[in-house]
Amino acid sequence: MRMPSFALRHPWIGLLIVATIAVASWMLLRAPHPATESMPLAAAGSEAPQPAGPPWLYGRADARFTLIGYADLECPHCRAYFPALKRWIDAHPEVNWQWHHLPLSMHEPAARAGARLAECAGETGGHATFWQAVAWLYSNTRGDGQGVPASLHYPELTPAMQGCLESDRPDAVIRAQTVEAAEQGIATTPALQLRDRETGKTLLLHGPVEGDALLSAIDLLAAGGTTVAEPAHSADMPTGVAGDMPR
Repeated sequence: MRMPSFALRHPWIGLLIVATIAVASWMLLRAPHPATESMPLAAAGSEAPQPAGPPWLYGRADARFTLIGYADLECPHCRAYFPALKRWIDAHPEVNWQWHHLPLSMHEPAARAGARLAECAGETGGHATFWQAVAWLYSNTRGDGQGVPASLHYPELTPAMQGCLESDRPDAVIRAQTVEAAEQGIATTPALQLRDRETGKTLLLHGPVEGDALLSAIDLLAAGGTTVAEPAHSADMPTGVAGDMPR
């Protein structure tokens, strides 16, 4: 590189030019690549990403314990229990909640219609959208098989969701989860199966279960240590009463 004559007469000017070029070159080499600039690193200790559903998950994907909840969207007991259990999960990050449909014959066809709507909301919008749809259904259904009033339409219905409702995809999910419930001997709602991911053990809880009973169930499973349990049978725990849940 040839220095301008002015720089030759004033050596300090030449040194300044060289230093400026060197700094500019270093900054260019340090600049992030455009393809990775918009991909920030995950914060330390951040929540693990939720796996694709169904089944749909509420809470931390990396929680040690999972409550598999079998529910009917026309069941009055399920409707009353839903916000209480949701608050309890919010207060206990070591537990997540996995939804399984169990529409009861006494509540058909409204129970299945609600399950299809929620399932399609999840398919098109993910976990959070699924739980929003469940909350909307419980808030607006008349319950006991009466369903949502005909004049009321789901406000977040999208063309993609409508396409899902016109398909048989939600029916396949609902049918599979109903068969699974029957294989577990579950015929009423709400019902919960508590699973410890570390020990592999499960505990079947009948009816809406209050916070203290859930904590006792967790203690019972955790006491099994790290030994993998035989997958044959789940233990049973008697029904609790849903009260002021988070405890």
